[in-house]
Amino acid sequence: MTNSYNASDIKVLEGLEPVRKRPGMYIGSTDERGIQELLKEITDNSVDEAIAGYAKNVYITLLESGYAAISDDGRGIPTDMHPSGVSALEIAMTKLHAGGKFEETAYQASGGLHGVGASAVNALSTHMSVIVKRDGKYHMQAYQIGNPDYPVKIISEAEVKKVLAPGHEHLLTDTTGTYTTFIPDKSIFKKTIEFEYRGIKTRVRERAYLVPKLYFHLNDEKTGDSCGFYFESGIKSLVAHLNTHKKALHDVVYMTGSETVDTLKIGVEVAFQYNDSFSENILSFANVIRTYDGGTHLTGFRTALTKVIKDYMAKKMGDSKNKIELSGDDLKEGLTAVVFVKMSSSDIQFESQTKSKLNNMEAQSAVYAVVKAQLETYLEEHPSEAKKMLEKAELAARARMAARAARDAVVRKGVLEGTTLPGKLADCQEKDPALCEIYIVEGDSAGGSAKQGRDRRFQAIFPLRGKILNTERARLDKIIAFEELKNLIIALGTGIGETYNASRLRYHRIILMNDADVDGEHITTLALTFFYRHMKEVVEGGYLYIAMPPLFRIEIDKKEQYVYTETERDAILNANKGKKITLQRYKGLGEMNPEQLWMTTMNPEHRMLKRVRIDDAMAADEIFTVLMGDEVPPRKKFIQVNATQATLDV
Repeated sequence: MTNSYNASDIKVLEGLEPVRKRPGMYIGSTDERGIQELLKEITDNSVDEAIAGYAKNVYITLLESGYAAISDDGRGIPTDMHPSGVSALEIAMTKLHAGGKFEETAYQASGGLHGVGASAVNALSTHMSVIVKRDGKYHMQAYQIGNPDYPVKIISEAEVKKVLAPGHEHLLTDTTGTYTTFIPDKSIFKKTIEFEYRGIKTRVRERAYLVPKLYFHLNDEKTGDSCGFYFESGIKSLVAHLNTHKKALHDVVYMTGSETVDTLKIGVEVAFQYNDSFSENILSFANVIRTYDGGTHLTGFRTALTKVIKDYMAKKMGDSKNKIELSGDDLKEGLTAVVFVKMSSSDIQFESQTKSKLNNMEAQSAVYAVVKAQLETYLEEHPSEAKKMLEKAELAARARMAARAARDAVVRKGVLEGTTLPGKLADCQEKDPALCEIYIVEGDSAGGSAKQGRDRRFQAIFPLRGKILNTERARLDKIIAFEELKNLIIALGTGIGETYNASRLRYHRIILMNDADVDGEHITTLALTFFYRHMKEVVEGGYLYIAMPPLFRIEIDKKEQYVYTETERDAILNANKGKKITLQRYKGLGEMNPEQLWMTTMNPEHRMLKRVRIDDAMAADEIFTVLMGDEVPPRKKFIQVNATQATLDV
């Protein structure tokens, strides 16, 4: 590894105009997630310095002014003159696809957007500025919508002190480093330009697990919140954290190595641990980028895990009559794993610019080779742990076979073969799933009102009888045996488990509509648990919604209006003091007549729906485990910590 990092390492491909024309192509979206992406790109440039061995600290501050400030104690962006005639700093910040990530001598395993990151953030920011400390001097340049305010200039330490945000004073004492501030452009991010501390905290913690011994400092000036993350054990610590509220069956298995495939050298780290739950939780990363949709590295891990454990079982069982044939799905039950690959940034291939899926076939071969060789050795050297893994897989396999007959019955009875739908389903007339929606409601009273109030052309109603099974601790055979859930699966048309087929989903809006009280919230939570644990593709596809019925009906001088929050109610009451007011609190959907239910909660022109999405899979998995699992102490602690935030209406 060479310490050389200067203007000659910066390569230029094109300008910034495409970024503002099609921001979604570069950062994924222009909503809250796009805002987070901007911060991530700048932060990842600092992380890259740590991966390369030159930074030990990354500082992130969300300022009162709305700006974000990010700094590190790395080498600093080169500021010498580029062959094109301007400073390398200006090139890196104002030219798309300009950066040191194309040169293997500069970065071996970059997480940034192949040089797109900093310049794309600049293009989508109203204002941005960078201070670089190199060679004992401070170099600065400021920008507006990606355009420099002035050429890169040298400024004094006194001038640096004037513009440096609190928490970044290290730039004054460190030998080298980079300090960046920016504020997103309102004309691009119309919904909000505010950074969300909680989401940033999650991403920072994730990065800290992936880059051991890198210290992250995070501070939010608006709320006063601050935290730091530093982990010595890397992804082993991450797996242990993911299983915090679950009963682990063995110690974390850790495998690491490197493979050269077709001249491409790939570093591999894998950690996994089985627990006593029935769900799988796998996180995958490529060069510290979270690959939410997996990819070739994840395929390599699954293939190796399945082969090694099946071969080990065959070796131990021989021709035993009790031998059972395992499938890949059987090995998913209770599996928590992290798969992390590192390779040259110039060779890494993602499915899109937002990098949700890794495409390098070399990564599949590398992960397979490392996991296969090391897991075979591990199982031979740890027979008791191997036995626990086999027992877990065997239980899953037997449950799968027990569920097969019941699941086949669901398929036979369901729409997959064009036969009768559940009698309790009030289906819609439309057959195009993209135009259809189904309301899942509890109780005959609410179901009756919904059936009468709906638009039967495109709205279906599925009434539930009471509270459904808590599926957090239920295998598929038990779920299918539960009549209400079996009928719901038939109504949705997708099948479940290994027969799940997203293309057969009969409704592209699945809406949970329950009473606005404690019981209604519990029923909604049970339904969310079912979809998240057993039909996760429905949630990931953006098909699941929660209806928001009004809390109040307010009649003022014989004119009625419906109010959805207590804050809105108070504002209306305060604005109409002295007038004749009638206030009605809705506790159940059954209290509304069909016309009211349609007008307030089912009419697409007026209703309020919340789409359920997974922003933080790690946190989602933990909260379902805590709230819906068997362990009482974690749930008790959660209630005690969050009780002051609860609004009870029983």
